[in-house]
Amino acid sequence: MPSSPSDRPVADPAEPAGPADLAVVGAGPAGLAAAVTAAGLGLRVTVLDAGDRPGGQFYRHPAPGLGAARPEALHHAWPDFATREAALRAHVSAGRITYLPGHHVWTVVARQAAWTLHAVAADEGAAATVTARAVLLATGAYERQLPFPGWTLPGVVGAGGAQAMLKAGLVLPGRRIVVAGSGPLLLAVAGSVAAAGATVPAVVEASAYTAYAGKAAALLRNPAKLAEGATYGSALLRHRIRLLTRHAVTQAHGTDRVEAVTVVRLGRDWRPLPGTDRRIPCDALAVGHGLVPQLELATGLGCATRLGPDGTVALDLAADGRTSVPGVWSAGETGGVGGAGLAITEGEIAAHAIAGRPVPTALSRRRSRLRAFADAMAAAHRPGPGWTGWLRDDAVVCRCEEVPAGRIREAAEDLGARDARTVKLLTRAGMGWCQGRMCGPAVAALARGSAPSADAAPDRRPLSCPVPLRHLAGLPAEHPAELPGADG
Repeated sequence: MPSSPSDRPVADPAEPAGPADLAVVGAGPAGLAAAVTAAGLGLRVTVLDAGDRPGGQFYRHPAPGLGAARPEALHHAWPDFATREAALRAHVSAGRITYLPGHHVWTVVARQAAWTLHAVAADEGAAATVTARAVLLATGAYERQLPFPGWTLPGVVGAGGAQAMLKAGLVLPGRRIVVAGSGPLLLAVAGSVAAAGATVPAVVEASAYTAYAGKAAALLRNPAKLAEGATYGSALLRHRIRLLTRHAVTQAHGTDRVEAVTVVRLGRDWRPLPGTDRRIPCDALAVGHGLVPQLELATGLGCATRLGPDGTVALDLAADGRTSVPGVWSAGETGGVGGAGLAITEGEIAAHAIAGRPVPTALSRRRSRLRAFADAMAAAHRPGPGWTGWLRDDAVVCRCEEVPAGRIREAAEDLGARDARTVKLLTRAGMGWCQGRMCGPAVAALARGSAPSADAAPDRRPLSCPVPLRHLAGLPAEHPAELPGADG
C-alpha cells in the first residue's frame, strides 16, 4: 500500500538543471547514510530507491493503513535510523537531495563527463532519467536459498521473508513456525516471531557456533555484537525455543501447505548423517542460508568482484568504497554482507571520499572492526559442499521454470556443463522471473560439484530488472550501443 505524501519525503521527480554531484541507488542503511552525509558535505544528491519508504529491507515500515502504534518495536537501532530519515527530509526540503522512491534503476551508462541512470517507476511504469558526476551503488542483498524436497509448499518462506511479513504487514506466516538454515538472522527471526505470538519448536542451524572459536580477536573487538547475540540467546531461553546446531531441514511435508519438516543431523561438510532424521510438526517454515550481494548493476558496469568468506561473490572495493570502475562507488552488502552498522559506516566513508574530504579516522577504524566481525561470521556459517546430498533428483531447484535437480545433474555430468550459465542454456534453470536469484547458488553448486570461485559472479546484463519495451523504444538512437553488455 503506497504511503501518503505526509508519510515520506517525496521530491518533485523533475531533475534539476545539470547533473547531480552524486546519484545514490538504494535508500537502505548504506544509501541513506551516504546520501545525508554527502548532502551535509555540500554535494547535490539524487537518491533513487525501489522502496516506497527509506530504510531498505532492514528498516521496513508497516503500511500506514495498518495503524502500527510502535513500528520501532520491530527494529534494532531505530533512533539512529529516525535521525537519518529526518535529515533526509530536511535536505529534500532545502533542495540538496532529490529523493525518488518507487524507482527501479535498470541500467547505468557513461555519457560524456557524467553517468546516466535509467529507472522505471514502480507505481505507474513511467520512465525516469537521472544524470550525475558520480554513482554510489547501495543495492543491498537478497536471501540465499538451498532447496530441498517440499520447499515449494505453501507455508515455506524465507527467513528474511518471515521477518519482512512481520515488519511490513504485521502478520506471521503461521502459528507454529520452524526456523531453519544458517546464520545469525535465524536467531533474530525466531525471537521476533515468538515475541509476536508464534510457537517456535526449534531453530535448526546447519553450522556449529564452535566455528567462532578461532575468531576471538574479531569478537572481542565488537562487544556490542556480543551483547546483541546474548539478547538473541536470552530470547530463545525465554520462549523455550530449542536450538539444534549441525542440523538441517531436508524435507517439508504436506498437501495444501506444510504440515511437518524432517530434520537431519549433518556431518562437518553438511552431508546428512543416515539414521538421524526426526519429524517436527509445524504449519510454517522460515528458512534461509544468509544473504547474497545484489550485483546486477555493478557487474553490468564491469566492476571487479571477489569471493567472500561465506562463498558468495561480492564487489572488490577499496577501503573508501571505490569500485574498479572510475566514478562508481559502492557501500553496504554489495561489498560483502555485514549488517546495518557496517553498511551505515561504509556509506559515510564513501560520501567523504566522493566529496573529496579526508575520511575520519574513527570511521575507518569502525569499518575495519565491523568488517572483521562480518568476515568471521560469514566464514562460520558458510555452507558446506555436502548439502547437495539432501537434494533428490526429483526436487525442484528452479521454481520459475520447474527444473528438477536431476536435470541439472544430467547437464553437468552427461553434457559437460560446468557453470550456471551453461546449465541455464541447457535446462532453462534461472531463466524465469527472478532471473536466478532464488536458484542461482544451488544451480552453480550442482554444476560445479565443488567449491565456488570468484568467476561465479552474475552474468553481465544490460538490464537489471524488467523494463517496459516502450522505455527501450524511447531511448535515443545512439543509446543502445552504450548499454553495458550491448556488444554481446
